[in-house]
Amino acid sequence: MYPEELVRPMRAELTTIGFDELKSAVEVENHLKEKSGTTLLVINSVCGCAAGTARPGVAMALKNASKKPNNLATVFAGVDQEATAKAREYTLPFPPSSPSIALFKDGELVHFVERHHIEGRPAEIIGDHLSGVFEEFC
Repeated sequence: MYPEELVRPMRAELTTIGFDELKSAVEVENHLKEKSGTTLLVINSVCGCAAGTARPGVAMALKNASKKPNNLATVFAGVDQEATAKAREYTLPFPPSSPSIALFKDGELVHFVERHHIEGRPAEIIGDHLSGVFEEFC
């Protein structure tokens, strides 16, 4: 577990742009089952080499895309373990990966961006990719 003082600013990068923070398995389950339309779920992490570009990339996509997800949610790997484990059940058959970005449509996974698709890429590339995904599915 990471100390809250360390993760607070990383959480805020998403919550300040409208993401709901899900901290328990029940919250994850309820969110994905009760919300209709599209839901963008970010599995956030401390990792600077990937999460440091994932969060800004997500923000860019949400700012620039003409179509956007109806719902925004996030869990924090290494901190909110129960919520992260439940979120990862919904992203099967993909292996656990953090950070990662999942798009659901009416509770069904329609697109998943694994860590290896994020790591080493600038935020602009991630944002452009997500904008295209939003155009297709939202």
